[in-house]
Amino acid sequence: MTLLQQRKVYDVCIVGSGAGGGMMAYMLTQAGADVVMLEAGGPWDNTKDSVMLKWPYESPIRGNSTKERPFGEFDACIGGWDIEGEPYTRADGSKFDWWRARMVGGRTNHWGRISLRFGPDDFRRKSLDGLGDDWPIGYDTLKPYYDRVDDLIGIFGSAENLPNEPDGRFLPPPTPRCYEMLVKQAADRLKVTCIPARLSIITRPHNGRAACHYCGQCNRGCHTNSNFSSTNVLIAPALETGKLTLHTNAMAREVTVGADGRADGVAYVNKADGTDQHVRARIVVLAASACESARLLLNSKSSKFPQGLANSSGVVGKYLTDTTGTDVAGFIPKLQNGIPHNEDGVGGGHLYCPWWLDNRKLDFPRGYHIEIWGGRGVPSYGFMWGVDAYPEFGGYGKALKDSYRRLYGTTIGFSGRGEMIPNERSYCELDPEMKDRWGIPVLRFHWAWTDHEHLQVKHMQETFRALIDQMGGEVFSPMPTKEKGYGIATGGRIIHEMGTTRMGKDASRSVVNEWCRAHDVPNLFVSDGGPFVSQADKNPTWTIMALAMRTADHITEQRKGGAV
Repeated sequence: MTLLQQRKVYDVCIVGSGAGGGMMAYMLTQAGADVVMLEAGGPWDNTKDSVMLKWPYESPIRGNSTKERPFGEFDACIGGWDIEGEPYTRADGSKFDWWRARMVGGRTNHWGRISLRFGPDDFRRKSLDGLGDDWPIGYDTLKPYYDRVDDLIGIFGSAENLPNEPDGRFLPPPTPRCYEMLVKQAADRLKVTCIPARLSIITRPHNGRAACHYCGQCNRGCHTNSNFSSTNVLIAPALETGKLTLHTNAMAREVTVGADGRADGVAYVNKADGTDQHVRARIVVLAASACESARLLLNSKSSKFPQGLANSSGVVGKYLTDTTGTDVAGFIPKLQNGIPHNEDGVGGGHLYCPWWLDNRKLDFPRGYHIEIWGGRGVPSYGFMWGVDAYPEFGGYGKALKDSYRRLYGTTIGFSGRGEMIPNERSYCELDPEMKDRWGIPVLRFHWAWTDHEHLQVKHMQETFRALIDQMGGEVFSPMPTKEKGYGIATGGRIIHEMGTTRMGKDASRSVVNEWCRAHDVPNLFVSDGGPFVSQADKNPTWTIMALAMRTADHITEQRKGGAV
């Protein structure tokens, strides 16, 4: 690197290349900003690097999980809960698992493309039930940006006019599969709302990208760019402008500040050779994921910011949330001896169930949505795992094969994804002793579910079992007990961490303002799930991108006016 290059000052430095970072890079480069992006993982191009159409039997391990791909060896996302050289710790009595993606595009290479808008009620929950805090913005503020995200990226769905499940600008949804039609019938009988899913997978050609060809392998990374990932839908166009410089394998260590207290760049470790590097920028945007951005702020200590950068409130790392979750599956006799047919569809459910009940009549606040799964997926390692759970299964030779054919596709499962209410016992902080392989202090997690979440998950379990019963099915597992938390997933396992740098108008109780700009540092912004004030019962990605788009517009206007 030449001295001239070392002295270069970029307009904006973005840390992280996922949903928020990718949208920031796209918007800011389109507006003419000179942007540098730091990504802790390696390069990735889903049109070249994925193994979307490889058969499991072509691999010696038949698609089994690997250390860097816990969801299967063909999964697009490199990362996991346990990354060598990058530990984290848990406080005594706390159970929390932290997922990190380590590649260009981040978690957008992992997610299920469930693209739900937060509804009007989701921004003002405290006003409705007295719990948590309201956002400083409302749905009407974000609606134009949700619309623009829909138009830019593409999403299928259906207009339903549900009060707190806002409709989008949808492409046509795919037809439900056979097993999903059974679920729809059962849901209708139980008065559970069941509608077409809303996924960022295009069913018509869109903005130069080809329509989905229904191979059902979205998790592997799409060769045709028919599903959304930040890598090729946002970052590739940003690179094409010539305004984006992308540094991969760059582990951010600290946001540096000048004598005036403003951010002036980011110090990072080049993971390829272990050297310390620094990029200078007039504006810094953190989009490294809620916990990683909090870690970076907490590690950015100085005489001006002894508690960590942008942390005069002491709120950085606090009010950490994750989505509640639990699963139930069962054997559905009606699906035995199914006629072999192609029902792959998109890589996700064609139907889902948004929250349908009035909490005033229940023993818990907030709600959840239901994700539906099953069908005749491509057999791989673990196919029909636990075959002893099926009736009359077994034999040898032809009898065993006949059993597989008879029972193939007879499982239907449900996953609940619900809202956790922020609490003061769930947060992350710097571990006082442990450091990662580059000498950077790691995070220590404190975690606690409350009765609100446990009772919500109990309701999930009861609902899923009732749906399976309505289909004439047999549930594979007994009802979890109260002592087992009714089967609630361990914190972090749903991979929806939010709230560690939450937004608010009161600088003493929040980290960023309604524009996601740090109260303490006028040229520092956060553009991931950290600014979320509450969780909602929806997946967060669409809201992360809508907020990022809005913040990018704000930065552009501020740059034009010379304010940042």
